[in-house]
Amino acid sequence: MRKYWEISKTYMKAQLVWRADVIFNMIFTISKILFAYLLWGIIFRQKSTVGLFTFHGMLSYYIVSSFLSQLEMSDGISGEIHARIRNGTFSKYMVIPVGIEKYFMAMELGVVLFYLTFDLLAAAVWVVIFRIRFVFTTDWKILLCAVAMAVLGMVFMVQLNYFLGLLTLKYQGIDTFLMIKNNLAALVTGTIVPLALFPEIIVKAMRLLPFYYVTYLPSMLLTGMLREEAFQGLLILFCWCVAMQILIYVVWEKSRRKYDGVGI
Repeated sequence: MRKYWEISKTYMKAQLVWRADVIFNMIFTISKILFAYLLWGIIFRQKSTVGLFTFHGMLSYYIVSSFLSQLEMSDGISGEIHARIRNGTFSKYMVIPVGIEKYFMAMELGVVLFYLTFDLLAAAVWVVIFRIRFVFTTDWKILLCAVAMAVLGMVFMVQLNYFLGLLTLKYQGIDTFLMIKNNLAALVTGTIVPLALFPEIIVKAMRLLPFYYVTYLPSMLLTGMLREEAFQGLLILFCWCVAMQILIYVVWEKSRRKYDGVGI
């Protein structure tokens, strides 16, 4: 475990070199909350509630979901693996004395820990500026379940992006797979529109997908809603993580022998 912690610390320090990225990350977090404030402020002029939400409940949801979505920064893993396999330098990861997938998980942990404080700061600033009566659960069991689900969701996204990167061992390009993943994630994670506003039949279908449990459900739990889905959601997401890990193992064992990369 110590060597993986060293990898995490290395990537935490590396973020200091790219200080502009920190600023833009905070701006993106702020822009989502500002968009929600302007849009839902107009809608709530005519109504006191929309779906399950009051105005301040809606803004609280957007603050939490924006915070969680900005922490999930594993998209670059698939691109990194794709580029390394295509240019023959993926061997770099095959010769270092660490598990390749665990290396990328440690890398993601380092980046997340670095941005955690800044994203919290951005969210807190907007709560103060807009005088939002922030809605947050007081049930410690639901709180722990939501935090565990958010962490497990990040693990799943690392697994998924790692798996999509490995598909380069079989396919010339993975752009189609990434496009499908990005479009599904944008819709089903609820970062654009809360899924509670969709027809129930659509929400039921989305509950079958892991993305439902990555950002949307933890955000709803943290803002005191959908408590009845907490433990079931955690179990479903855990099963998705196990299934993805098995898929990664099968694809890697089948494809790695065919890799003929050069250079380190």
